[in-house]
Amino acid sequence: MSRQIKHDSVKAAWILDSARELVLEHGIRKVTISEIAAAAGVGKGTVYLYWESKEDLFVGLAAREVLAWIESLIEEIAQDPKSVLPRRLAPLLIRTALGNQWLRWLWNDDSALRQLLRRPADQEAFAEATTSAMSNTVVTILRDHGIVRDDLPLSKQLYALHAVLVGFTTVMSDADAVGSFNIDDPATALAETVHLLLERPRDPAASTVAKAAQEVQERFTQIHANLLELVTPGAAGTR
Repeated sequence: MSRQIKHDSVKAAWILDSARELVLEHGIRKVTISEIAAAAGVGKGTVYLYWESKEDLFVGLAAREVLAWIESLIEEIAQDPKSVLPRRLAPLLIRTALGNQWLRWLWNDDSALRQLLRRPADQEAFAEATTSAMSNTVVTILRDHGIVRDDLPLSKQLYALHAVLVGFTTVMSDADAVGSFNIDDPATALAETVHLLLERPRDPAASTVAKAAQEVQERFTQIHANLLELVTPGAAGTR
């Protein structure tokens, strides 16, 4: 759970927690506001104080899941700046994303959750918080600091990285597919692939990595702030 959301309204957090459990059990389309209110121990009117519709609530819930994910990334980078290096970042992004059912739903174009993102502001805020978009942000910053290769145009690097991430995400989410290749540690294979694709032969100086990591944290914090506007309790009717 995003610490900010919990701090802003404990009651709203209860409602989101209840909605999350109901959706995981029954699916997005079958859960009603009445069921969510009953599970949270509040009246329907209380739910509508925070969200104008069930669709808005689910968008807010998806945003909360992504917020928590971004917070975990920021904390990881703060603890270890080398986490921004492509060979470290790519496995981190995919591992944490695959571990969250809501994130998998959100990034599936055919999912019911994805189809709720009808407002351009919602689409934009979520689009910049995908694994590919986040990695593109990092690589662009690292390139500015001379940490990644510059012998190819940035656009080609980002395209290739996107293809690698999508491919590994697809295969790593399918245990049978991984097993058919006799790969014990797909994350290591991903790290080695990204290293060859983007990184220089020698590791950069620690001070250079630290400066880049600080910029990455600042950018991730801004992405976090943009999403926070979608889920802040009391925002119903403001978008």
